[in-house]
Amino acid sequence: MTDLRGRSARHDDEPAAPTPDQDTCRALAADLRAAGFGADNLRATWGVPADEAVGRGLREPALRALGERTDPLATLGRLLVLGRTQPAVAVAAALPQAGIAGLERLGLASTEDGYVVPRAVIRPQAFVDRDGEGEWWLASDLDEVALGSTLPVGHVLGAGGASLFLAGLHIDSPTGRVLDLGTGCGVQAIRARRYASEVVATDISPRARQFAEINMVLNDVRSVSTREGNLFDPVRGERFDRIVSNPPFVITPRIDGVPAYEYRDAGLVGDALVESVVTGAGEHLEPGGVAVLLGNWETRGGQEGLERVRTWVDSSPVALDAWVVERDTLDPVQYAEFWIRDGGTLPGTPEYAEMVENWLEDFTRRAVTAVGLGFILLRRPADGAHPTLARYERLPQPLTREGTLGTHLTEALSAHDRLTGMDDDALAAAVLAVAPDVTEARHHMPGSPDPQVIELRQGSGFARTVTADTGLAALVGACDGELPVGPLIAAIAGLLEVDADELRAELLPRVRELLVDGFLTLRETDLP
Repeated sequence: MTDLRGRSARHDDEPAAPTPDQDTCRALAADLRAAGFGADNLRATWGVPADEAVGRGLREPALRALGERTDPLATLGRLLVLGRTQPAVAVAAALPQAGIAGLERLGLASTEDGYVVPRAVIRPQAFVDRDGEGEWWLASDLDEVALGSTLPVGHVLGAGGASLFLAGLHIDSPTGRVLDLGTGCGVQAIRARRYASEVVATDISPRARQFAEINMVLNDVRSVSTREGNLFDPVRGERFDRIVSNPPFVITPRIDGVPAYEYRDAGLVGDALVESVVTGAGEHLEPGGVAVLLGNWETRGGQEGLERVRTWVDSSPVALDAWVVERDTLDPVQYAEFWIRDGGTLPGTPEYAEMVENWLEDFTRRAVTAVGLGFILLRRPADGAHPTLARYERLPQPLTREGTLGTHLTEALSAHDRLTGMDDDALAAAVLAVAPDVTEARHHMPGSPDPQVIELRQGSGFARTVTADTGLAALVGACDGELPVGPLIAAIAGLLEVDADELRAELLPRVRELLVDGFLTLRETDLP
């Protein structure tokens, strides 16, 4: 028999499919709410160090902190967050409306010898968007720590770091229809309904679609339809105002002995899956529609990864604006080890070493020397318009508030569009102000009165740092929302004793960059 801290759930090669019974889901949601089943309450229950350990896949500190507690929050924390078997009497007390039978009906647990055995997890997930803070409950399959073994290939992932990053990237101004391509547990669809009137969520995995439907009801999210199928097949001929996708982009060798996990691997060679999404997205966007997706891309045969993505965008049958950001780059060994560990295979085992060999052989065969990780923003220009945005950049710096990057992207696109309609004379006549999160740093050599380096630093958005010369720093410092840019540049030219026209030609392109990146803002009366 087990004690109150419970034992790990068992591994089933083919775990039972979840069943999204709506009435039972609503009863379960009522029980979770009554128990105070939330991220803050759980963190307070087992403490911040244990909570951080749970995020790293370590359950023991939280179990120790719970000790012998049998209240509903402790019981549900063990069962649904930590994936530990619990006494049936305690679970029944914690779920007065759904009951143990409700968990079984949903396919989330089973009973055995007076104990409830978890078959899935439900974890509270906090989020931040332009409307403030909130929280979701997200059901998904047991992870490798709860199972005590590697993952089954049909595993449905919960809200991992990548999916939460994408949730923060949504272009979240109010819109009509959104497509969530490869919905998984449904987190992107749930996020999209906060700003969209309708969402279509697709996935090739029936199991993922069922988890997504459970999560819609648990979170009282409506007007989301789920469809089963590969890539754009379920929405052939349809268009959307937005597309979001965390596709199965992981580059996996097509070799026996290397698991092809459905949640991360589409069964294609190399980065072909991301290429397919990029080249196919335009036909499914309404004019002015935007797609945002995560992806990996290879540096192959001497061609940089970002340049490969550029060729995909250029080969789209629909001309597209593109903004591609590479957040990190891994060499083949780093990439292989990262994803092998992600599947639950541990370093030091023969299986681990063999899989590393397989990955490296696959990369060598295709002359891959690095893999980029990042996101891609695509936009179908308005009817009759031509693409005006082609931005491919590396931004490896840590971000300050990832949950609000979508708002930053929305504002950046808006600034880009405004500036596209402004010539240099119009920009020189505009009145600008410095964004409130921008600071300046000056670096001096000891004893020198003049700075050797001047940096403008952004506290939000992409947390960029821009090196400025004396003229640009002076202009930014003078942008207080009172005087137009042109007279400011003329005054600075006089102080620096340089030609005003030459200084204007030098500074205006930099001003355009700072406006798009959010260092500067345009006065509303100056907007075209």
